[in-house]
Amino acid sequence: MSITKRISAFYDLGQLFLYATNRQLNKQIDNSKFEAIKDTLLAKLEWAEIKNPWFTQDNLQLCLAQWGETLTRENLENWSKDLIPPKNPKNIGIIMAGNIPLVGFHDLLSVLISGHNALVKTSSKDDVLVEFVIDFLKNSSEDLNQAIQKVDLLKNHEAVIATGSNNTARYFEYYFKDIPHIIRKNRTSVAVLKGNESQEVLKNLSKDIFQYFGLGCRNVTHLYLPEGFDTDLLFEAFFDWGHIINHNKYANNYEYNRAIYLMSEEKFLDNNFVILKEAESLHSPIGVVYYSYYSDLEQAKKSIEENFENIQCLVDNGEFGFENSVSFGETQHPSLTDYADGVDVLEFLSKL
Repeated sequence: MSITKRISAFYDLGQLFLYATNRQLNKQIDNSKFEAIKDTLLAKLEWAEIKNPWFTQDNLQLCLAQWGETLTRENLENWSKDLIPPKNPKNIGIIMAGNIPLVGFHDLLSVLISGHNALVKTSSKDDVLVEFVIDFLKNSSEDLNQAIQKVDLLKNHEAVIATGSNNTARYFEYYFKDIPHIIRKNRTSVAVLKGNESQEVLKNLSKDIFQYFGLGCRNVTHLYLPEGFDTDLLFEAFFDWGHIINHNKYANNYEYNRAIYLMSEEKFLDNNFVILKEAESLHSPIGVVYYSYYSDLEQAKKSIEENFENIQCLVDNGEFGFENSVSFGETQHPSLTDYADGVDVLEFLSKL
């Protein structure tokens, strides 16, 4: 087993992702080797959307481009430079979610780069693209071919990384209580506005809200607004996302939630493709963004601290000093060290 060879395989995968999305490639290597497999990948993208209509071609291309830009040789080497290959690699079960494309990819990457073996249980919502990635990696070297196995039921696993809802997390906690594990629950992301943001900044915020239809844990579902904030500024910034209502599944969710609020005579703001509703809850339904007002930043900070275990990303340009802070528009562009739920997966794996 060679970490260097595994890095090369993931680097090639990143280059393929860039090639398939017509991004800039490393001109120092021969990328013609990707020509044949590019067509296979593009066909898989079409099939992925057929199986799961939430996975539009735009969202799939966004996912591939983001990972392609992240999987540089420099990033992979810097991230893994302190790793010591295990003398006895462990079989690590990975139970993946399927809310957005390749949401479980970072776990697979972490397990393999750390030198362990991956037993992958995919989500039925995101099996097409994950299976393509697994096949690509297995074909990259005999080492990776032996190190990856797609399974329907976990067996012979010595540790587990599992992602699911709060309900399934309770099951996972019980079922895997006797082995090392990382169990992830429902999380979401929030943004704090100070009231002096430019339209450019607010347009960046709209990416955090609408990319992947708001289905990811890194999508912003709650806004902390200063008292007196003009919500029309948000609707102006959201304008370019009006096309989202043309997506049938999103439109159905939006219309359903709008009907519920109307029938219950609840107050809300609406621009015909997204609803703004004042609420304390962080988790808003699809087509809805919750907001709450604060009188001073300390009040907002206190609320964030109280809900910290439920927050994946805090969009605030780092002003509060929280480790999960990101800049406006960057929630769906995590680095290799942006671990879900703040749990360092490489550290976990290195101690097995």
